Amino acid sequence: MNRRTFLAATAATQLASTLPRAQAATLPIKKAILYGMLPKQMPLLDRFQMAREIGFEQMECPQIDDPAEAEAIKKAADQAKLPIHSVMNGDHWRFPLNSNDPEVVAKSMKAMRTSLGNAKLWGAETVLLVPAVVSPDHSYAEAYKRSQARIRELIPMAAEYKVVIAVEEVWNKFLLSPLEFARYVDEFNSPWVKAYFDVGNIVLFAYPQDWIRTLGKRIVKLHFKDFKFQQNRETRKREAEFVNLGEGEIDWKAIHAALAEIGYRGTATVELAGGDRAYLADVSKRVDKILAGA
Repeated sequence: MNRRTFLAATAATQLASTLPRAQAATLPIKKAILYGMLPKQMPLLDRFQMAREIGFEQMECPQIDDPAEAEAIKKAADQAKLPIHSVMNGDHWRFPLNSNDPEVVAKSMKAMRTSLGNAKLWGAETVLLVPAVVSPDHSYAEAYKRSQARIRELIPMAAEYKVVIAVEEVWNKFLLSPLEFARYVDEFNSPWVKAYFDVGNIVLFAYPQDWIRTLGKRIVKLHFKDFKFQQNRETRKREAEFVNLGEGEIDWKAIHAALAEIGYRGTATVELAGGDRAYLADVSKRVDKILAGA
């Protein structure tokens, strides 16, 4: 580089540093809230209407066993014009699919069929499923093989109802790397089994933005939560505490960049503690800030 080239390059760098940085584009992601976060003392319709009024576009509801209650939820969602986009299966922890007890497995399969039925009734796109729970009595290898076998039994029903079984990574000591999670989903070779990615569940031991890039188009839905770490003075162990979005240690700008990179256009559901209208309205604004890359 000669002197003239060097001076030109230096001037260009200085000019660039004085220009305002381009703002990140707002992600085309729908905002949703968990049904359980809404004030339980409010009438059902009022809960749905409030969620819509404070900016949420969709709802994620739990598995509902009572047909009358399920119908009431559908009516409230329709009247409030707040679609239910996903169903959270309710029994995958109590009755894991990978159990070696046939009665436990039968209960787990029944719960999934109920969840798929809820999804069909409500017009939801997905059912969230924790696929297995590894424990001293249930090995990792068994969890992998058994859970896949039982999910395959559910695929015909999912296909008939046009509802995706969305496998979530969570603190179940299973699917502990993004490469394995991707392989697990791919091995079904079915459009009716995809990944439900929880940003907060990963941050305890990995980087969620890395998982997002690895899972890519396999991700059908997202959960947003945040954590703050602190040292327990007595045990000297690093412990995690749930906090509001943006108050923890998750690098939300890195999350924004990763989601933009993979072209994610689905829904992000907030999974936090519940509260009153003012608190939930603030949560809604925090999601807006994350999606804007601010």
